[in-house]
Amino acid sequence: MDDDHDEGYTGPATLTVNGDDVPVRVVLDARHEPHDGRVHWFGRLTLDTAPEPPLLTALTSAASVLELRTDGGGSPARLGDLDPWGRYRVTGVGRPPFTLDEPRLDDD
Repeated sequence: MDDDHDEGYTGPATLTVNGDDVPVRVVLDARHEPHDGRVHWFGRLTLDTAPEPPLLTALTSAASVLELRTDGGGSPARLGDLDPWGRYRVTGVGRPPFTLDEPRLDDD
């Protein structure tokens, strides 16, 4: 499977939680939101291993400082709900933690 594709990013990443790095797998996408003129990125992440209780508490705390990184970059992140398959919703605003393809500017 190709980790980079035209519609976002799927593959390995690092979630930094209050300064501690946690390996994760992500499926991410992004879109420009015309209402505020900013890029909003979003997706799901899966922890590579079951979280210890302190990490689980940090993941669900609004006071935690989170950053998501891939080989294409890093960005502050927020975690949301945990779905039935054990994936956390992850979102951010601004530059996404993956490389975006440049838009085509010609009409071809």
